[in-house]
Order: sequence, then structure tokens, then C-alpha cells
Amino acid sequence: MTVTTIVHVIRHGEVYNPGGILYGRLPGYKLSPLGEQMAKVTAQHLAGRDVTHLFVSPMERAQQTMEPFAEQFGLEPTVDDRLIEATNLFEGKPFGPGDGLWRHRKYWHYLRNPFRPSWGEPYAQQAERMFSIVSDARKAAAGHEAVCISHQSPIVILRRHLEKKTLWHDPRRRQCALASVTSVRFEDDEVAGVEYADPAAALIAQSKTAQTERGA
Repeated sequence: MTVTTIVHVIRHGEVYNPGGILYGRLPGYKLSPLGEQMAKVTAQHLAGRDVTHLFVSPMERAQQTMEPFAEQFGLEPTVDDRLIEATNLFEGKPFGPGDGLWRHRKYWHYLRNPFRPSWGEPYAQQAERMFSIVSDARKAAAGHEAVCISHQSPIVILRRHLEKKTLWHDPRRRQCALASVTSVRFEDDEVAGVEYADPAAALIAQSKTAQTERGA
């Protein structure tokens, strides 16, 4: 008899980031009030599901996103470092269109290999650790469902790995909105499919920062 297990990988909600910097793994970046609403909406999106296990990144924004899930399902979360944000050498700096970093020669050597990428944690390493925790979540929740709360880049890389796509990609075309749900369905221990949902879309439309995200 085939055992079906689903692991929902959730991205955290909007972060309060008035300085508009790339915060990455920097401490102290927490959800905005709108981000807290996003977390609640996404938890409600999974209401009634057979969620028996909850795993979360150690970052503050992920911990806050986790709270409505823990309350809704009555679960004690497990903090797992494999769900953490990817490292990035540009942490603490504004980084995006018009920010000027691309014009400074001192940064160019960090950008020499976008396929790896050379400015942070290799994509292959992100894929390996994310698939490892999702596989462990599948084992823990066998025959039921689990929730893992993480960050944009690791989630995108996990999905591309599962869908057998190249890990390098255009960050502007990522499908991993704030508080989104990437659900991995297993049949026994084999990946049988990946689905995506964006339950906080209406709240994202109200966000002034969603179009210029600097963290993930």
C-alpha cells in the first residue's frame, strides 16, 4: 500500500526593513504588521489539513511566521538550521536596481560566477540541505503532512532541484512570494509532485516593499 505524505514549505511573511537592505542572515529583522497578517492567512489556508509536524528556520522572521501554525495545529516546533536563509556577501548593503553596487569594481569579483553563485552559498549546497530536511520531515510525518518554514532562495532552489531544472536562474522570475506555500507530495519515499499556492496575494498587493525585496 502506497503511503502519501505532503511537506508544505512556507516562506516567511513581509519583514520590517525600512533601510531597504539585503538582510540575509543578519539578526534583528522581524515581521512587519502586514507580515504577521500574511503568516496568519497562510496558516488558515492549511486549516483542516492533517499536519502533524512543524519545522522552522532559526531566523526571527521565520519563528514569527511559525507561531500561527503552532497554535492552529497544537504543535511544538522543531528549529532546524537546514531551513536557514542562504549566506550572501552583500548582507547589510542595499542591493538592487539603482543601488550602485554594480558600478563599484571592488564588488565585481563577487559576481564572477552567477551559476554557482560566487556571492554566497552555492546552489547545490542549498539544494542538498533543503532536500535533506524535507526528506526528514517526510519520514517524521509519514502518511500525514508536515510544515517547514524557510526563506525564498532555499525554497526556490529546492523546487528547481525537485523539478530537475538548472539551479541557476533569474531571481526576478522566482515563483516564491511572501508567505507562499510550496507543497511537496511524496508517494512512499519518492517525490510525486510539487504544487504552489499564494494565499497571501491580497496582502502582498498592499505591501510597499514586496516589489523590491531585499532579504528572503
